[in-house]
Amino acid sequence: MPSTLAPAHWTPDRIGDLRDRVALVTGGNSGIGLEAARVLTRHGARVLLAGRSQEKLDEAVATLRADQPTARLDTIVLDLGCLASIAETSARLADTETIDLLFNNAGVMNVPERRTTSDGFELTVGTNHLGHFALTAGLLPALRRAEAARVVTVSAIAATWRSGRLDDLMSLRRYGGMSAYAKSKRANVVFTQELSRRLAGTALRAVSVHPGSAVTNLQRHSEGVLSRAMIAVLRNVAMGSPEGAAWPSLYVATSPEVISGAFYGPAGRDQTSGTPKPVKLPRGADDPAEGARLWAESERLTGVTFAL
Repeated sequence: MPSTLAPAHWTPDRIGDLRDRVALVTGGNSGIGLEAARVLTRHGARVLLAGRSQEKLDEAVATLRADQPTARLDTIVLDLGCLASIAETSARLADTETIDLLFNNAGVMNVPERRTTSDGFELTVGTNHLGHFALTAGLLPALRRAEAARVVTVSAIAATWRSGRLDDLMSLRRYGGMSAYAKSKRANVVFTQELSRRLAGTALRAVSVHPGSAVTNLQRHSEGVLSRAMIAVLRNVAMGSPEGAAWPSLYVATSPEVISGAFYGPAGRDQTSGTPKPVKLPRGADDPAEGARLWAESERLTGVTFAL
């Protein structure tokens, strides 16, 4: 069995030729998703950028092609808070694409008041977890066409917080913006653990990562809680950059050493930045009973099943 140890001083320069790979990146128009797309296209991959706004996707394509005029890019308008949008997109891609790398990256964070998706789910968990659960299920045919596809789901350090317990998944009893975020990020890890168990014996791998601490568009809901000036200070002093924050996702998507079901994050102080490495799972996240409960509840809520 290959080691799960990440190489010392790993950087994206170690990534090899990706000209035969197709990657789909949700939230690919900004932040970590945009940086991941930049690196993937630089190494030759064809990248499908998925996001809610065609205008913002077009801006992202222009940004990437200014750096790499020959970058192979396509855009997909996708709303992870809408099951109909997910079903339409995944059905179309399942029939037409072979997807080697799926980056479940998009998300929302710290929504001040409880809001719901178009399907009535609490917005943060509905987008960050249920949306990606449904998308991954719908894209299984496209992933299985690849020789050894990978599903990379971006969690966060918040997955380790006690407020992230999954017993009140929709925050019906009590709502807090950051506790809903913690729930969604724990759900990302628990989902990945369960998916990895269910994929045992196949070539498809499922891995979760946390990016450390980086100021990205996730913080757009925090304005008013954190001033723009404070966010600027955090960006420059306390938090990493989107460029470095993309490293764990890029590492697990491309390294031959990565093991399905493992959890990766930055190796730096307090896991805020640095070269990717295996990190400790949130307590209990690898419990098969919790994985089965979340899986069953996710199927019940979305009406989506995995053809495994």
